[in-house]
Amino acid sequence: MVLNQLPLDASEEGFERVEVRRSSRRKKTISAEIVGNALVVSVPERLSRAEEQLWVARMTKRMAHRRRKDRLNEEGALMTRAADLADLYVDGVRPNDIAWVTNQASRWGSCSPEGKSIRLSIELADYPSWVRDYVIVHELAHLLVADHSDAFWDLVNRYPLTERARGFLIAKGMEEG
Repeated sequence: MVLNQLPLDASEEGFERVEVRRSSRRKKTISAEIVGNALVVSVPERLSRAEEQLWVARMTKRMAHRRRKDRLNEEGALMTRAADLADLYVDGVRPNDIAWVTNQASRWGSCSPEGKSIRLSIELADYPSWVRDYVIVHELAHLLVADHSDAFWDLVNRYPLTERARGFLIAKGMEEG
């Protein structure tokens, strides 16, 4: 196994350093793990330096997103916020699961009524709390009304900043979930 330390801009992603481990036993897979404040990326020995750099950049970004999602949902913060908003505006409905996701590129949120799960785009984490709250209320309402009927909007419009938040999100250019 060959260990390669890179002077990558790891600090931008919250890592003190990035280590690359080349292994002759590893044939196809590339993995990454956080060890302390370092990111360790394991790659096949046969990978070229250029391919290595591409994978290190990709894995650094992926693990930084994972770390950020975990930090944003420390101690069940999303579930707590969803419960508070549900009690205030959506008849106390509760999701079974609510989580930040990085793979939602065309919607701010999504809801699976049958599984009672809600997914929120990580992009929302950078927006004002009242916008995030609106998206949570919107998705909670889908747990009770699956479509965008008048009954659905009657629930969502209980949130007093609905129109303002919708305008904010429309200006950002992604559709509602």
